[in-house]
Amino acid sequence: MEQSWLHGEGFLLCLILYLLLQGRGDTFTINCSGFDQHGVDPAAFQAAFARKAFRPATSVSIPIRVNISFTLSAILEVDAQLQLMTSFLWLNMIWYNPFITWNPEECGGIRKLGIATENLWLPDIFIEELMDTDQTPPGLMAYVNSNGHIKYSKPMRVTSICNLDIFYFPFDEQNCTLTFSSFVYTVEKMVLGMEQDVRDILETSQNIVWNKGEWVLQGIHQMTKMTVGTNDYDQIVFFVAIRRPTLYVINLLVPSSFLVTIDALSFYLPAESKNRASFKMTLVLGYNVFLLMMNDLLPSSSTSLISVYFALCLSLMVLSLLETIFISYLLHLATTQPPPMPRWLHSLLLHCTSPRTCCPTVPWKRNVDLAHLPGVKESMELVGKVPGPRETELNGCPGSARNQQEDKAKKQHLVHLWVRLSHMMDTLLFRLYLLFMATSVVTVIILWNT
Repeated sequence: MEQSWLHGEGFLLCLILYLLLQGRGDTFTINCSGFDQHGVDPAAFQAAFARKAFRPATSVSIPIRVNISFTLSAILEVDAQLQLMTSFLWLNMIWYNPFITWNPEECGGIRKLGIATENLWLPDIFIEELMDTDQTPPGLMAYVNSNGHIKYSKPMRVTSICNLDIFYFPFDEQNCTLTFSSFVYTVEKMVLGMEQDVRDILETSQNIVWNKGEWVLQGIHQMTKMTVGTNDYDQIVFFVAIRRPTLYVINLLVPSSFLVTIDALSFYLPAESKNRASFKMTLVLGYNVFLLMMNDLLPSSSTSLISVYFALCLSLMVLSLLETIFISYLLHLATTQPPPMPRWLHSLLLHCTSPRTCCPTVPWKRNVDLAHLPGVKESMELVGKVPGPRETELNGCPGSARNQQEDKAKKQHLVHLWVRLSHMMDTLLFRLYLLFMATSVVTVIILWNT
């Protein structure tokens, strides 16, 4: 037992003596003689490989500096319901290992070597927002320079939590954070730095990013957060700004705007036309089919601005259809047996149709030919067939003809009032359409620019 302990102690002493003999100041130069003739000798790196379980620092009080950067190469999925963003990125890390250095002039001009990562100490950099296990493939290589600087790049599929606000969908711009930090080493043992400027990271990522056509990389901003303390960790926070492409906006807004515009133009059809109600019914059915097709593209987690817009468009089209049905019924009732108009409604009609009031004009001619209305033509023909006063006196009924003329004139006047009321209702709804369309255009322009 004592002999085996002595053998173990002797091995450690030999290893320490070997490292001390190899050391020159604060660095440890590897003897690489013969590399130019026989290739790289693995035995020359065994002493450095044996330290892979320990932090590569010549002093316990000196923290190791790890410079990091990343390249965002793909935005795979953004789940608004689960508040997750799935992306693919390459994480680059550079640090200094004083125990792996050599003189290139003595090693055949070799200045860089590729070494398997299983033989090296690797910094435990992770992303705090990561919601899945790190699936970095094994067997990766790291490049080691002759001055001891090691560069390690690894691919990462990152499913990170992201606070998504989709109220302004599809004009929303999301800011997802990627916080890089160490899991074990505090600021006393490891500090983080930037390998390259954040503008270079953004430019490189925008050149190669692949986003499936749904999200576009808008910008990357960096904020360093460091608090010195006993159990505090150094962190570098990146804000990744993404937005939806223009094509995604056009596919949603343009068809809806076209259907609403066609429905507004249908007010130019005569109110007494039988095809107007069927035309509006076809538009309502077509808009429902459009909503069913776009249902998969709309967010389902919360209410968005475009959902409110679609609901208002559908409500306005249904209101227009109901108004057309009501006007058709009103005109039919007025031409068959016109009821007396209430006094308050008659006053309102006179006020709205007065030339002095600033009232919207109907989208058709004001002078409507009442003879085209069903039932009015027959009434006017009866009025034209009524005998004159001299004929009635010869027939012996002077009073009845005059009364009949007055009744027909009153009926025609009532028909005219009810027709004016229907046109006023049509005009008000038409102006409501114009106001809604103008408000929608202004809102889209504001959201597009901001």
